[in-house]
Amino acid sequence: MTRSQSTIHGPILELRKLTRTFGALTAVNAIDLDIAEGEFFTIVGPSGSGKTTMLRMLAGMEQATSGDILLRGKRINDVPANRRPTCMVFQSLALFPHRTVGQNIEFPMKIRGVDPAKRKERALQLMRQLRLPENYYGKNVTKCSGGERQRVALARALAYDPEILFFDEPLSAIDYKLRKTLERELKDIHRETGKTFVYITHSLEEAMVMSDRIGVMQAGRLIQVGTPNQIYSTPTNRFVSEFIGDVNVIPVHIGPNGKLISDDFAAEFSVPKIPVGFTGGHLVVRPEFVRFLGSGDASENRLTGRVYNEYALGSRIQYQVRVGEAVFIVEKLRQQAYTGGLDDEVAIGWSGADSILVSD
Repeated sequence: MTRSQSTIHGPILELRKLTRTFGALTAVNAIDLDIAEGEFFTIVGPSGSGKTTMLRMLAGMEQATSGDILLRGKRINDVPANRRPTCMVFQSLALFPHRTVGQNIEFPMKIRGVDPAKRKERALQLMRQLRLPENYYGKNVTKCSGGERQRVALARALAYDPEILFFDEPLSAIDYKLRKTLERELKDIHRETGKTFVYITHSLEEAMVMSDRIGVMQAGRLIQVGTPNQIYSTPTNRFVSEFIGDVNVIPVHIGPNGKLISDDFAAEFSVPKIPVGFTGGHLVVRPEFVRFLGSGDASENRLTGRVYNEYALGSRIQYQVRVGEAVFIVEKLRQQAYTGGLDDEVAIGWSGADSILVSD
């Protein structure tokens, strides 16, 4: 359990058969989902999977074709966006370019008629919380860096005092180093505020770093929901296994002897349990579970191939090992690096307990 999960309560938002069609296209297809109050819930999926359309319906910016959206048990399908206790942080940020940092943050309070002195007090409080220097209060927002503008947009969203904050890929246009910093800061802010965050991204890294739970979308459907560890360790099908990180995928079927057999080369595999009715699908093994074997090393699953290439990934090194026409990825910490060379014939193996059987 993550720290923020310890403060999660019952559902604040419930989706019941939520559907959105555009002519013959079903962008969101009968989604059922509960999002807990205080949760950081992230929706991931490739372009065209329906995640943005779903978020826009939750925020009141898109009308559902059918199904229900319930906020604290009350149906809000027909409640306009400006009357919902929610706020959206857009990818474009949508800041007012000719206004100062303070004016941008204060805007939600200004339209509500809050006294100017109280507006400024709250804006400065939010700036401190989001690590924006107080002397930025009168700075034109166009003079701020990309990361600073992100913080201004988030401060403005928090100034609405919403119950739920929606995020539409807000970090996608930021360089890698700053994005990693803002991921940590967003997670810290989530914990400090106790607000419910609903976040969409196509980035696995963002989802894994920040989320209490992740929902994976494919072709308009929510195909798996779980904690980052559940999604990574027990994917329900090949799409999820390949979308959530590097993976070795072996097409397999059940042979006449009841053993699990490769479709691509002569090999049998050991797994903890073959599900009843399983006749074929894919065996999934994460690269960190595959190891190089010495001549005397035993392994439940063993293959022979050649080292084709290696890739330095900071503290880790990935190796490509070719077994016939198939390519396996082996990942090691740098201090456990393979000491041989390219084109070496090697044996690789993994435990049956680290194997996952998935459907197509």
